[in-house]
Amino acid sequence: MWRIAQTVLIFLGVPLVAGILTRTIGEKARGRDWYETKLLPRLGPFALYGLLYTIVILFALQGHTITSKPVDVIRIALPLLAYFAVMWSGAFLLGRAIGLPYERTATLAFTAAGNNFELAIAVAIGVFGVASGEALAGVVGPLIEVPVLVGLVYVALRARKRFYPTGPPRETANPEATAKEGP
Repeated sequence: MWRIAQTVLIFLGVPLVAGILTRTIGEKARGRDWYETKLLPRLGPFALYGLLYTIVILFALQGHTITSKPVDVIRIALPLLAYFAVMWSGAFLLGRAIGLPYERTATLAFTAAGNNFELAIAVAIGVFGVASGEALAGVVGPLIEVPVLVGLVYVALRARKRFYPTGPPRETANPEATAKEGP
């Protein structure tokens, strides 16, 4: 259990502390506008580079297993497909049921369906090793997640036509002002 906690602390704690320090120091030194318009756009891609590097290394180490054991990949993929379908559909229907506009409903559905595979990969490697079956599951996850979420974009667009045929309702910052304006 300590090994899992240690891995989570490293992979979540270090970036969190780095982000807090970067924001605090950056805003004090140059101001919020500089921090948000100049520094963040320069630093932003490094998180993606780190994730891509990790996935490339994992694919390099797990590629043979993925291609030589397709049944294991399918056994990992099927529950993930079910998870995405249930979470996305449930969240979309919930958003619709409580009267959210389409944009918020779709955002809710994608947030519910999205996984934190980055953390799962980190924990699997930290606890079980890079060549483990658990690391394989962490590698297969993004292989399934990305195309499924892209496919769900098309589902969301079709759901918009079906559940929101007249377009999204108009939102205002002050609903009372809209009520006073009248028809």
